[in-house]
Amino acid sequence: MIHLYYIFQMKATRRNVIRLAGLAASGTLGANMSGFAIETAAQEAPVSPSEPTIERLTIRRRGVGLRGYDPKRAFTGFTLFSPLPTTNKTVYLVDMLGNVAHTWNMPYPPGQSGYLTERGTLFYNGQIPNESHVGKAPYRGGAALEMDWRGRILWEVNHPDHNHDGIRLKNGNVLLICQKPLPAEIVPKVRGGRPGSEYDDGKMDAPYLVEMTIKGQIVWEWRSWEHLNPEKDVITAVQDDRDVWTVANGVSEMPDGNLLVSFRDISTVVMINRRTGAIYWKLGAPPLSGQHAPHILSNGNVLLFDNGPHRLDHSFPFSRVLEIDPATKEIVWKYQEARVSDFFSPRISNAQRLPNGNTFINEGWFGRFFEVTREGSVVWEYVNPHFGPRQQFMINAVQRAYRYSAAEIARAQSTA
Repeated sequence: MIHLYYIFQMKATRRNVIRLAGLAASGTLGANMSGFAIETAAQEAPVSPSEPTIERLTIRRRGVGLRGYDPKRAFTGFTLFSPLPTTNKTVYLVDMLGNVAHTWNMPYPPGQSGYLTERGTLFYNGQIPNESHVGKAPYRGGAALEMDWRGRILWEVNHPDHNHDGIRLKNGNVLLICQKPLPAEIVPKVRGGRPGSEYDDGKMDAPYLVEMTIKGQIVWEWRSWEHLNPEKDVITAVQDDRDVWTVANGVSEMPDGNLLVSFRDISTVVMINRRTGAIYWKLGAPPLSGQHAPHILSNGNVLLFDNGPHRLDHSFPFSRVLEIDPATKEIVWKYQEARVSDFFSPRISNAQRLPNGNTFINEGWFGRFFEVTREGSVVWEYVNPHFGPRQQFMINAVQRAYRYSAAEIARAQSTA
């Protein structure tokens, strides 16, 4: 049985609620209210007329922090995340009960997330604004760095075009997703999206990959417009902006050293040969729709978060997590709600396969992390309680979140 830890504060006892209902039904509510008021006065603090009596933020009103935990079926460990508010510079590590076990104080807000490396250090993408189109975007990056357990920066590189994602490669170098203006002659060829939504009177950006050493020397680049077709790799949704073509939002290194890259606004994931730069595997829409964070599992399959903001094979949006056999391109496992609209994150998010076979899921738009069994039962759930401003909103959104074992955290502690 799942053990639920609720954060609701009841203003009346069950007995009083039942009593009120009975008095209202009998028509004697008014005559008995004075007694009820005396009985409950000690339980209720006075509220100033100027103070809101109901929390205005929907996510916070529904409850934050630990929401549920089944110790017998969940994978015990620690969850790492960095909230996306522009005022936040903290990376959090929480235990299974939602208690903060450790924090790292960063020099920049997240741009957009971080993770623990195999060495136990914290790899972090930071946000440094600049005056370019990507430098003003909410998904901007600008910095990548590595930090030990105590918060000492081991190295840092900067790139003004960096955005969305960056990783440490097995060869020790850094790979960044970058973005810059698309060559002017290609812009008119790009299909899809909302006409007139380009920036600066008709400009579009496009992604490219940059590999550099931890000293900042660039050693390799891959440009999307040299390998994708603007007339065939169409912006999936007619209502999407045309300020960026393809929107690369995730990159991971595969066991053979080749790269797996996600392009959100063309709903496409590709495999790139690191030696030749050629795209040798590709999956688009359907089944994909605005997906994030694809990576290779130990069994060779691809796991990703399929956001689903504009589905070509369904009548309304919903999210799901997919495991795909790259050889057949068939979906071999998925998680979605029975009523599919109950699970939806239009942007960001990720999923992680855990050692016990469960899947850890970050419904990033709402800062909700949860763990599900192979059969789809939820065995742990937590909502990020750290809110702050981003653009004109108060949010608790998280680009990526990860679960780590006690052994992995012990290794991270050894880097101090």
